[in-house]
Amino acid sequence: MLSAGPADGGSAGALSPARRVADLDLVAGSAVDVVVVGGGVTGAGVALDAASRGLSVVLLERADLAAGTSRWSSKLVHGGLRYLAHGEFGLARESARERAVLMGATAPHLVRPLPFLVPDVAGRDVSALAEAGGRLGDAVRASVPGGRRSLPVTRRVGAAEVARLTPGVRGARGGVVFWDGQLTDDARLVVALARSAVAAGARVLTGAAVRAVDGADVHVELDNGEALALRAGVVVNAAGVWAQRLAPAVRLVPSRGSHLVVRAERLGGPTAALTVPLPGSRSRYVFALPQPGGLVYLGLTDEPVPGPVPEEDPEPSEAEVQQLLDTVNRVLAHPLTRADVIGSYAGLRPLVLPAAAGAGPGDATADLSRRHLLRWDGPVLTVVGGKLTTYRAMAEEAVDAAVARLGRGAPRSRTDRLPLVGAAPRVALERVDAPRRLVERYGTEAPAVVALGVEPVVEGRPETVGELRFAVRAEGARSVADLLDRRVRIGLVPADRERAVPVAERVLTEELTSY
Repeated sequence: MLSAGPADGGSAGALSPARRVADLDLVAGSAVDVVVVGGGVTGAGVALDAASRGLSVVLLERADLAAGTSRWSSKLVHGGLRYLAHGEFGLARESARERAVLMGATAPHLVRPLPFLVPDVAGRDVSALAEAGGRLGDAVRASVPGGRRSLPVTRRVGAAEVARLTPGVRGARGGVVFWDGQLTDDARLVVALARSAVAAGARVLTGAAVRAVDGADVHVELDNGEALALRAGVVVNAAGVWAQRLAPAVRLVPSRGSHLVVRAERLGGPTAALTVPLPGSRSRYVFALPQPGGLVYLGLTDEPVPGPVPEEDPEPSEAEVQQLLDTVNRVLAHPLTRADVIGSYAGLRPLVLPAAAGAGPGDATADLSRRHLLRWDGPVLTVVGGKLTTYRAMAEEAVDAAVARLGRGAPRSRTDRLPLVGAAPRVALERVDAPRRLVERYGTEAPAVVALGVEPVVEGRPETVGELRFAVRAEGARSVADLLDRRVRIGLVPADRERAVPVAERVLTEELTSY
């Protein structure tokens, strides 16, 4: 049996090139308690939960950490207001609880409070509905541990406050502000989870695709063409929209969620998320979400995706781009045009189709529940569906099932009180001697990032060469795409990415020379 514990003498949780070489040797031909397939937020969460209960764990990811759906979110930790509109009070309460866990215990450096403004100019009935929903959400939040003080309460604001929070809104006499959680970066959450799992004794291997599970034997193909096999007591299938490759009987309806990237100055430099209802809908909104670095993300669509799930990253359709622009322009003094769109991205949600539902892709994905599914198929336990916010609850339930099947491992999860790599109480984070932007991305590790270099990767952008070096040395980055598209996210603006490629190539060459 492969034992838990670090593969090298480096710092706990460091996904270094040396660790990968050692882990490949250790994993080949070994026997482990749990093999996790998929390096998104659910898979990384399962690996951490299982390793923290004393189980031996190997996580296998065909590409890179957060290479799929997990990096294409709205960068929010939702409290579940939309679930309340659909009467799913249990799901809303679970979301509020998990948001409080992230903000208060496990990742306070990665999640911050964000105000959402619904201006009266969008329709007084709309803002009244938002106010009622916000106050109900406040009540749900107050009912969960740690929730009462995690966010301010919903309130009505006047014209001056609207102008201060969202300067680009035209002629609003007032509006409603409610609060939710905003992730600094969804991909950074996944990396922190994976490194925390490594610190707890898990092995995490990217560039390792699971090709087949034959009883207890797991067959893996590495991205250099080599093959290896290992044995598992339980295989947890956390492959998201690709889960059907290991569990064909699971019924999924992929749904595409798209976002546009624009300069914050085009909306007057908002500090709140502008919230505009989609025409004809009482529960779906388009958000203009302010981001670090002077950007705003416009989202979110919800379009069914027919046919086989593609390997390559999806792209927003022309209709989605126009829908997002048209909706937000309803309330802007100076409407956005296609020329203002400097980037875009789309991700596929792995929605679970209920047993009583119809054929699949033709169903309205916006109305499908965001509940998750656990299903056994022999030694394979598939966990799929849900939301990024509730990844920890999904992982806990999956590992509970694995522990019951294996007959070993701690019976109770402790991940609701286990700080991730870099996490610390907010008071301690305020004392970290590093730029605030880096503390909000790396937490207590920010000084180590500063020590590796402060020169910008691209002139006019905040990302540093030190961040690239840290990504290779500690975060498992192995390619230019790993660096620019998932560790520092420059790739969300294609023109900036093009300018950053030579720097990323140079850093990779320098950092990997000895391996």
